[in-house]
Amino acid sequence: MSSQPIRVCITLGTRPEAIKLAPVIQHFQQDPGFETYVVLTGQHREMVAQVMDWFGLSATHDLAIMQPGQTLTDITCRSLQGLEKLFQEIAPQMVIVQGDTSTAFAAALAAFYQKIPVGHVEAGLRTDNILNPFPEEANRRLVSQIAQLHFAPTELSVKNLEKSGLTGNIHQTGNTVIDALLTVAAQNPPCAIDGLDWERHRVILSTVHRRENWGEPLQQITTSMLQILDKVPDAALLLPLHRNPVVRDPLKAALGEHPRVFLTEPLDYPSLVGAMQRCTMLLTDSGGIQEEAPGLGKPVLVLRETTERPEAAMAGTAKLVGTDPAQVVPETVKLMTDADAYAAMATATNPFGDGKATQRIAALVKDYFQA
Repeated sequence: MSSQPIRVCITLGTRPEAIKLAPVIQHFQQDPGFETYVVLTGQHREMVAQVMDWFGLSATHDLAIMQPGQTLTDITCRSLQGLEKLFQEIAPQMVIVQGDTSTAFAAALAAFYQKIPVGHVEAGLRTDNILNPFPEEANRRLVSQIAQLHFAPTELSVKNLEKSGLTGNIHQTGNTVIDALLTVAAQNPPCAIDGLDWERHRVILSTVHRRENWGEPLQQITTSMLQILDKVPDAALLLPLHRNPVVRDPLKAALGEHPRVFLTEPLDYPSLVGAMQRCTMLLTDSGGIQEEAPGLGKPVLVLRETTERPEAAMAGTAKLVGTDPAQVVPETVKLMTDADAYAAMATATNPFGDGKATQRIAALVKDYFQA
């Protein structure tokens, strides 16, 4: 490897990417072995800005693609066009993407068109159902076909990649979300919610946003939540609302008047971590929370029919319950009323890493250019 720093472009567009790439960006920017560029597509804006601000990060470039009512085609096309020009200007030696968003797919494809190697953080997650979750399952598979460095979080994700007949090098690194989580949790961040008494109520923290839960599944989820509150009188529900009106409007209509439901705007990441530290359990369709909450000893019931993170279910830290009240309600009530069932999930070992994924990724990128 030459004495010149390795020119790396880290590309992101959504809040989960920002959280999981924040420790990577910090490490790469502090390492003189890298010349690091941070590119935002703007797929999400305010939620990404919250994370970047808290971690003290700033972007070197912002494509600002976000528009009201944007479709997956809009996101992909505008990202491709903007990144083509930018990659030609920066001429990075590697582009790093994270996960399974449309930004990650577009950035990987734009890099491929410029013959730039791609490093894929959180590679190898699979449900083996191309339409669930949509479009994430397709996005991550397509990125895998392009990437030259696959940073797999778990042994299972390594096996998924090995079965796929990929080019490039596969490495098990752990998940960078644990790096971010442990950094924030160590500061015990507050989470003050108007009217919510963390001492008086046992709080169920919930996040709902996935495309496959839009419509009838979302109605089932709200029905479940109301039934749970009826059966557990000292429970309260904290539900930060996604900004998409397709999600937030039905939630507000169904739950907004209940005295023990606390609907908020999206929490910044430290407040979310503070809420996870203080809550009793979680009901979520979020992928990241399936990884984070077990690190804090909190049981997770997953409001989905499939998951690309079966390690959580196999370890006993999370359980798939779908959206049908006939399953969601009894499983939640059991955790809220059965101390043994709760303890079994709360004390299970988190399978997603030890908080050192970022260091491994940086070392592997350097090794790639020394080879």
